[in-house]
Amino acid sequence: MNRKILYIEDNEQNLYLVTFLLERHGYQVCSATDGLQGITMAAVERPDLILLDIQLPGMDGYAVARTLRSNVELAETAIVAVTSYAMAGDREKAMAAGCNGYIEKPINPDTFLQQVEQHLPPQGVTE
Repeated sequence: MNRKILYIEDNEQNLYLVTFLLERHGYQVCSATDGLQGITMAAVERPDLILLDIQLPGMDGYAVARTLRSNVELAETAIVAVTSYAMAGDREKAMAAGCNGYIEKPINPDTFLQQVEQHLPPQGVTE
C-alpha cells in the first residue's frame, strides 16, 4: 500500500514540485490549498504525514497545526512545516504549534525526500 502524504500549500509551483518529487518515489499525495480544506482533508484521508505551509490564506499554518493536534484521531500524525519563514524563532514557533519537523523553502530536491522520510512512521506501522 502506498504511503499517503497530505500537502497543505497555496502556491501552485511549490505544490507541483513537492507532489512530483513524492509521487516519483511512490507516495500518494493529496493536497489542499488552504487551512480549512486541509483540516477537513486530513480528517477524511487520514494521511501518514502532513506537510504544512505556514503562510496560508485565511488561517495560517500555526492555527492549522493546533487544530489538527486537537483532533484525537490525528494527534499522532506527524506534521512537518514546509515554509519560507526562516528567521530566528520561526522553527520554534512551528514546533510549539504542534509541528514535528521543519523544512525551509526553497526546498532542495536532492535532500527533500530524506527530510520528509525521517518523519514517516516505519512501513507497516499504523497510527
